[in-house]
Amino acid sequence: MLSFIGKRLLSGVMALFVVACLTFTLLYVSSGNIARNIMGDQATEEAVAAKARELGLDRPLLLRLGDWLLNAVQLRFGNSWFTNQPVFTAIGARLPLTLTMVLVAIVLIGIVATLLGVTAAVKRGAADRIVQVMAVLAASIPGFIVGIVLVLLFAIQLRWFPAISRISPNSKPADWASSLTLPVIALVLNGIASAAQQIRSAFIKQLELDYVRTLRSRGIAEREILFRHVLRAAAPAGLTVLSLQFIGLLGGVVIIESIFALPGMGRLAVDATTQSDLPLVMGVVIYSVAIVVVVNLLVDIANGWLNPKVRVS
Repeated sequence: MLSFIGKRLLSGVMALFVVACLTFTLLYVSSGNIARNIMGDQATEEAVAAKARELGLDRPLLLRLGDWLLNAVQLRFGNSWFTNQPVFTAIGARLPLTLTMVLVAIVLIGIVATLLGVTAAVKRGAADRIVQVMAVLAASIPGFIVGIVLVLLFAIQLRWFPAISRISPNSKPADWASSLTLPVIALVLNGIASAAQQIRSAFIKQLELDYVRTLRSRGIAEREILFRHVLRAAAPAGLTVLSLQFIGLLGGVVIIESIFALPGMGRLAVDATTQSDLPLVMGVVIYSVAIVVVVNLLVDIANGWLNPKVRVS
């Protein structure tokens, strides 16, 4: 098992390294005259050149990349070019909000999608057709549309929840709950149907295998067969689906945070990209990829524990 975890961890570190190198290169090559963007159109050429020297932009790209990687290994990502705030501090202030929202959404998706998927697989009929229709509708309605409808209905019309975030450094738990309810619902509605459909397919595949008929022939209760044997056998596929859902939510949270004015990682990434604040953009990218690597590692460990064949492969 330790060898299995070590291989997965090594592949995750390599993926992080490749993404960091590619992102750094693309950002600095495609951003044009970064010093001019920071100083503005009214700045003189001398001031722009001085700013470029201050930021190290006059040095060769490979040397800048090497210095950045050396500092990143020590968890030093530099300071924002606009606020001079350390990137580590800026991300640390925004990350808890985004992770809270995504984790709550993925837990709800996992619970509800499993219930819907299992019900649709066991009771072929109305429940099955409802899940299929929900999956098609969810795939055809963008997440930002769901978010806007929720704001119009529950925030503006009914006034049950705030239209914009009330979260601040000194916010109470009630402010967090009221501000995150609608965004979490938007994320859940966008991902639950497709997850339910995938879990349904995995469950049906297991129900058609010989071991299920053997267990039934021995007189074992149907409930025990479904929830002790079939559910465990279908769990790896379900976990894989939920890990993909998590990655999708982490990317889609950018739009949701913009709609609900949430001070999370998504808005930080948008603001940093708009301002060409490359140290902050790199920090957001690396943190996001690191989270994805950790989630995939945990899913691989869980799948390896549930299915020894995964460890062997």
